Amino acid sequence: MTNPHVTGGARRQTQLTRARILEAARQELGRDPDSSLTDIAEAAGVVRRTVYDHFAGRTALVEGLAAEAAEALRRALAAVAVPDPDSVTAMARFVLALWPVGDRYRTLLRLGPQDLGPDRVNEILAPARDLATAIIERGQRQGVFHTSVPPEPLSRAVEGLLLALLECVNAECWTDDGTHSATAALIAVGADRDLAAALIGELRRPGPVNT
Repeated sequence: MTNPHVTGGARRQTQLTRARILEAARQELGRDPDSSLTDIAEAAGVVRRTVYDHFAGRTALVEGLAAEAAEALRRALAAVAVPDPDSVTAMARFVLALWPVGDRYRTLLRLGPQDLGPDRVNEILAPARDLATAIIERGQRQGVFHTSVPPEPLSRAVEGLLLALLECVNAECWTDDGTHSATAALIAVGADRDLAAALIGELRRPGPVNT
């Protein structure tokens, strides 16, 4: 008869090993997108065969990172899913919530088009795009965002700005904890610059924020 404690322990060990391989892949591929599975195995403290026990190859490994990123994005979006009556605050919270996810998985910016394909990248980003578009649309109706560009194209423009800023972090030519990027995003959609900076500063302060 199978011992459930042994089975459970083996399952947990398998999950821990898989997580360690993914973490090593995130770091190694971020350092060098051409890192081999051998490099990743060494960084994870396992043999190459163990990597293949969990992932069929490089594409499957990158997909594993993508699945992690998608889940992290889902959790971040859940934290800001309740509509804020103030669209400027909603957009600020949106960017500040998503920035850590983008920062952690920014290596996928380089790997995504090649290893995942545009359809998978679009699938991962779709929930964030939908929420950003909804916030911008509401902000335009409230008169706090400019209306020269429709909500969906403006949402894509903000996405492009944030991805470009993340790429600058990836290239180690700039650092940001999301504060300056959130301010830039607010200005891009038409919020007043001083209001944007003050609001981001307020949201960054510890403790409850009344808006």
